[in-house]
Amino acid sequence: MSEFERELEFIDDDDDLGCDLPLEQEPARELNLSLDVARASEGTRLDLYLTSAYPGHSRSLVQKSIEQGLVLVNEQKVKPSYRVRGGDHIRLAPFDPPHPMPLPEDIPLDILYEDDFMAVVNKPPAMVVHPAKGNWSGTLVNALRFHFQKLSMDNGDYRPGIVHRLDRDTSGVILIAKEESTHRDLSLQFEHRKVFKEYHVITRGVLDRDGDYIEKPIGHHPSVREKMAIFPAANEAKRIREACTYFEVIERFDGFTYCKAHPKTGRTHQIRVHLASVGCPVLADELYSGAREFRLREVHPQAEADEPLLTRQALHAYRLRILHPKLNQWKEFLAPLPAEMERTLNALRQHRPRRKR
Repeated sequence: MSEFERELEFIDDDDDLGCDLPLEQEPARELNLSLDVARASEGTRLDLYLTSAYPGHSRSLVQKSIEQGLVLVNEQKVKPSYRVRGGDHIRLAPFDPPHPMPLPEDIPLDILYEDDFMAVVNKPPAMVVHPAKGNWSGTLVNALRFHFQKLSMDNGDYRPGIVHRLDRDTSGVILIAKEESTHRDLSLQFEHRKVFKEYHVITRGVLDRDGDYIEKPIGHHPSVREKMAIFPAANEAKRIREACTYFEVIERFDGFTYCKAHPKTGRTHQIRVHLASVGCPVLADELYSGAREFRLREVHPQAEADEPLLTRQALHAYRLRILHPKLNQWKEFLAPLPAEMERTLNALRQHRPRRKR
């Protein structure tokens, strides 16, 4: 796989170029959309940045818009290869919708908190956060549009209310903004690392220290498009960024660990990549452990029925603490451990207790 292909993790590969009219015949289009680049995105190619900001639009469509002058950075025309900088102001014309807007769907939600400005949801596993290629319905956004009258549009029509993301098979606490000023304030708290995040994890393998941190740069895997990987040094030009995860052991078993993880940074797949790098991959994480499920006979070979204990990665966003933008109060939200993770822990306690030396 080429470097070009590896960059397209969140990108639709459809080659629709939009309007077929010659450039000089195209009607004038008003540049009435705007974005301000956050520091966390610094060094990203402009075409990749916009394709990620507007899911479902092909990179070729974005590149053509940039080349036609329908995208300005700090009021200047630039090339698609321009590397964005924190604080850059981007103005652009709306892209033609590549897919209908996400429709409201009556999907049950576990709402942990709600007021006039924001909400907190306990996201179930197997739910994609926002529509994108291959997932145009059944997403958290579809459910949000059904359950809430008002959502912030700061992230566009495809991601209303979405402040941050969780992986598809990661469950737990996720923030939803109902209006734009709250959205911007919460986003800044994430950008400046003022949000306290605690994940609960079950790993295959035993962490030898009760508490420590893993500090290793993370970037796109050199050959597997879906994966991230550890690199020896950060390199912004190649989108390899510093990453740090603190962990604290809760309970050890024979061959397994139950722990807390506190990511200081927020890189893609960070907890999963870091734990796998020290020989303790997240249990039932197909991408980084090679197994998509965890069954009873793996802990109890004599079990009569080989029932699955886990059919998703054992990673749960358990706790989130933020400063409420409007109330100016610290708020903490907890999402109880999912039943399948509790079931797995009970099986490990019964059949794989840690043997004393």
